[in-house]
Amino acid sequence: MPRAVRGLLGLLAFGLIWEVAVAVGLLPARFLPPPSVVLAGVVELFTREAFLRDVVATVLAWAIALGLAVAVAVPAGLVLGTLPGVRAASRVLVEFLRPIPSVALIPLVVLLVGGGPEAKITLAVYAAAWPILYNTIYAVGAMDPVLRDTARTCGAGPVATMLGVALPHAAPFVFTGVRMAAAIALIVVVSTEFLAGASRGIGNVVLTTSSGAGRVDLVLAATLVAGTVGILINQALERLGERLFGWSTVGTDAV
Repeated sequence: MPRAVRGLLGLLAFGLIWEVAVAVGLLPARFLPPPSVVLAGVVELFTREAFLRDVVATVLAWAIALGLAVAVAVPAGLVLGTLPGVRAASRVLVEFLRPIPSVALIPLVVLLVGGGPEAKITLAVYAAAWPILYNTIYAVGAMDPVLRDTARTCGAGPVATMLGVALPHAAPFVFTGVRMAAAIALIVVVSTEFLAGASRGIGNVVLTTSSGAGRVDLVLAATLVAGTVGILINQALERLGERLFGWSTVGTDAV
C-alpha cells in the first residue's frame, strides 16, 4: 500500500475516533468541536477573501525566510566546515545563540524592525538557519580529505575547492537541513503572527477568532489550514529531493 494512502487512512481513522468521542460526550464539543464542524469552518474561512490574503501572507513570509536562511547558512557552513580555525573561534558564539528560542526574541525584534512582516521573517530566518548550518558543517567536515587534496593538486584555490568540491559533496545533507528548516520556518512565522499580533497571516486569524469571536471551530480550522500548508511544503520538498538526489538516501530520508 502506498505511503500516502496509509497516511490518509490513518488520518481518517483519527478523525472518526475524534468525531465519535465528541458525539458520545467523551470530549466537550464546546472546547473541541468534532471534525465535521472544523471542516465546515475551513470552508467558511475560504469563502472570505481576507483569509486567502492571510494564507498568501504566511506562505510568502515563509518562502522569503527560508530563502534568506539558505543564503546565509550555506556559505557560513561551508566556511566553518572548511576552516577549522574560524570554526573554533566562532564556536562559543554559535553555541550561545543556537539554544535561544525564536519566540523569546519577539520583543527585541519588534523594537528593532517593527511589528510588520519584517519581524516574522527575521525570526524565521534565525530559527531556520541552524539546521542548514549544522548539516552543512557536518557534511563538509565528513568529506574525504583525498577529494580536497586532489582539487588542490589540480590547482584549485580555497574558494574553488569550497564551491566545486565541498558544496556538491554536502548538497544532500544541506537539502536535509533545508527540509527541516522549512517546517521550523513555517512554525515560527505562524507563531510570530499570533504572538506579535501581525496584521496579516494565518496566526493572526487564530488570534482574532479566539479572542474576538470566540469561535473555537475557526481557530481549529485555521490551525488545520496551517498544518495542511506544512504537509504540502514537505511533500513538495520530498519530491524535489528525490529528483535532485535520487542517488543518495540522505536528502530524501528527512522529516
